[in-house]
Amino acid sequence: MDSFEREACRMGYRSVAGVDEAGRGPLAGPVVAAAVIFPVLPLQCGIKDSKKLSPRKREALVLDIYRSASSVGVGIAWPDEIDGINILRASLKAMERAVCSLSRPSCGGVKPDFLLIDGPHRIVALDIAQRPIVSGDTLSISVAAASIVAKTARDSIMRAYHSIMPGYNFLGNKGYPTGEHVSALETIGPSAIHRRSFSYGRKGS
Repeated sequence: MDSFEREACRMGYRSVAGVDEAGRGPLAGPVVAAAVIFPVLPLQCGIKDSKKLSPRKREALVLDIYRSASSVGVGIAWPDEIDGINILRASLKAMERAVCSLSRPSCGGVKPDFLLIDGPHRIVALDIAQRPIVSGDTLSISVAAASIVAKTARDSIMRAYHSIMPGYNFLGNKGYPTGEHVSALETIGPSAIHRRSFSYGRKGS
């Protein structure tokens, strides 16, 4: 899973960041993006697409990622912004914020010179060389690491929201349109963190 990183290094780039997001599909909560730069590629640490890992494994791996990465950045777009500019643009904005945060001392202080981005879209607002990779979280270890950071960060946000508004069971569904979640919306209506621009019709579990 390191061929894209090694190719970028052969091209002369030295700070290659993998970028991914979590939370495009839910009816509630933010979309969260992450960017990860490794000083050297981890040889064997079990990093792969976050969707293929159990929550317990993700929580363990995210600690390893923070320990081994030279810089980790997180960016968030909240529901009101998603409603205002649409989910695609909000997802790209969250990715942009994640990348920009990499250079902050609190995040590691490393400015990337090349981006590997999950999906078909470039982060056009940034003047950094970029390569979009369809299914990048299964093909690039840096992007896979970013997917784990983004997913664990978003899940922690939804757990916090569950403690405030348990009626939607955000602890279980993380804001996704499960049957239980849609039933709760039909019964008690949307909360302050629901995306008003999304359809709340029943979609199954």
